[in-house]
Amino acid sequence: MPALFKLHRLKLIGLLVAANIALLLHLAAGDPLPPTQWSWMDIAGEGGSALLVLVWIGLLLRGRPAGQVTTLLFLGLSCLFFSLWIDTLDEVIELPVGTRWDKWLESGPMPVGFVLMTLGIYHWHREQLAISAQMEKRERLFREYTLFDSLTPLCGADYLRLQLQQALQQARAEQQPLSLAIVDLDGFAALNRTFGHGEGDRVLQTVSQLLLLNLRRQDLLCRLAGDRFVVLLPQTGERQAREIAHELGAAVAALAYRSAEHGERVPLSASVAAVMAMQDDPDSLLERLNLALARAKQPLRAQRA
Repeated sequence: MPALFKLHRLKLIGLLVAANIALLLHLAAGDPLPPTQWSWMDIAGEGGSALLVLVWIGLLLRGRPAGQVTTLLFLGLSCLFFSLWIDTLDEVIELPVGTRWDKWLESGPMPVGFVLMTLGIYHWHREQLAISAQMEKRERLFREYTLFDSLTPLCGADYLRLQLQQALQQARAEQQPLSLAIVDLDGFAALNRTFGHGEGDRVLQTVSQLLLLNLRRQDLLCRLAGDRFVVLLPQTGERQAREIAHELGAAVAALAYRSAEHGERVPLSASVAAVMAMQDDPDSLLERLNLALARAKQPLRAQRA
């Protein structure tokens, strides 16, 4: 017996007992009709309907756990089955003239069953709405999870653009400033060549944690690409954004990072820049940010040249 049927065995036993009691009452009060007097059309219609309702009950108990909704649906279907069962018994057992209790047993449970079914379907509908809402949240979380960066605990460029679009709309609606800051590690390609890509990945993970610790709660840090990080700074003007960017650069430069293999000090530094949103869309704002970073890196390129 399936596990769910075990949860509902008392319901099934109760239904079978009620059906057998009705059969015994009919047999005790009346006489079976010979098959030649049976109305096969009525038996097929009423008995077949009772059998179908019994199948519905089986499917219900097989697929649902115990609870209010299951109980209401079961009781409603049981009343329908009982009425159809009594109606079928009347076709094969003849009761004495003037007997009324069978009519009550036949007609009474039917409207009660429909009322219970209606209540059950109403609560089942509310239950399905709640489940759908939960599934929608899980689906949205899964879609957002796919936007996370595979290496660091940060979101990637696609998620940044999505959040930037919403932040721009909110900033315009509330007439509040919005800025972006960018942090780009200097000489990261050389670090990978010297220490290996595994060490470079550990540097990115460490730097991402460092940057998170130096940001405010409302700020959003994303990994734009490679060794480049972008911070979304709501309610922040350009001057304050530049201060935050320089603080992040100073934090990277002060990081005493040591390689995992030999423990030697790996000097780190970062170029930073910041811009404030004007009448931008996400792409144009990011383009201005990258141009500002290129200007900030010019002295470093000149030194290397």
